[in-house]
Amino acid sequence: MTTIYHNPRCSKSRQTLALLEENSIEFTIQEYLKSTPSIKELKAILKKLAKKPIEIMRTKEKILTDLDIDLTSLSDNELIDLMHEHPILIERPIVVTEDAAGIGRPPESILELFK
Repeated sequence: MTTIYHNPRCSKSRQTLALLEENSIEFTIQEYLKSTPSIKELKAILKKLAKKPIEIMRTKEKILTDLDIDLTSLSDNELIDLMHEHPILIERPIVVTEDAAGIGRPPESILELFK
């Protein structure tokens, strides 16, 4: 089953969701700000994306300034913990299939997952 980690306030996330619908792709929606992915889920997503935690983080979010956090000083596990604690830091949208995952930036890029 395909899952989209979605933020309805994000235009790219809404565009990616629309692309899934337009292409008749069955999926579930996880509004990750309301239902935060677990540490295990985040690690599985990272593995499917073949990316390091810092590569899927929104590094310009105000919360990082508020918390006075230097991301370069944190380990991968600490970055994952931080994303779990503050899901606003997770890049969006992320589409996850059984075998792979992609970030919908640009939204059309996720269609590669279904070829």
